[in-house]
Amino acid sequence: MQRKADTAKPIHGLGSGLFEVALAYRGNAFRAVYAVQLDEDVWVVHAFQKKSTKGIRTPKHEIDLVRDRINRLKQMLQ
Repeated sequence: MQRKADTAKPIHGLGSGLFEVALAYRGNAFRAVYAVQLDEDVWVVHAFQKKSTKGIRTPKHEIDLVRDRINRLKQMLQ
């Protein structure tokens, strides 16, 4: 049975099994993106401090980096 953190939300548009955890710490916003459906392992593919002052959406360049890292991870695990 797969379980996820209570604060995790699925990321849409990058394939299944990707989740984002959003955390606030001392007035700052942090994000960690992890994949849970690659074998039995949990892989953290990206973590960053969100600095955008324009809403809650994850910036495009961060999503592009996640997409690239997921593709490289899948190739590595083949």
